[in-house]
Amino acid sequence: MVLEQKKIITPGQDEWAVEANGLVKTFGDNRAVDGVDLNVKAGTIYGVLGPNGAGKTTVIRMLATLLRPDAGSARIFGHDVMKESQIVRQLIGVTGQYASVDESLSATENLVIFSRLLGLGRAEARQKATELLE
Repeated sequence: MVLEQKKIITPGQDEWAVEANGLVKTFGDNRAVDGVDLNVKAGTIYGVLGPNGAGKTTVIRMLATLLRPDAGSARIFGHDVMKESQIVRQLIGVTGQYASVDESLSATENLVIFSRLLGLGRAEARQKATELLE
């Protein structure tokens, strides 16, 4: 196995924050996303609008590395969402229209869960949560 280390780039105003080319996602017989192309410059605000079932959430989930495209490619600040998903996750934040915390858990427990999802070990996640809440 060959591991390649890439420097995480600092987003600049003259580059693309999001580049998507021909994104496709199907669920059974339903082609939820059919060849989406999208370019968003760094430093801009961009809205994704459309009727229910248009594929908005599916596109966002693919860009956020939460769902693998069936075809096409996408890059966030130059990093491939499939090949460099860990780096992409360090560069972005995603939330839906509703809060994405578990209200039955404490603030510490919620932060630990998200830290673990980002790859931190159990002890490190707890330590980071404690630091953030101080």
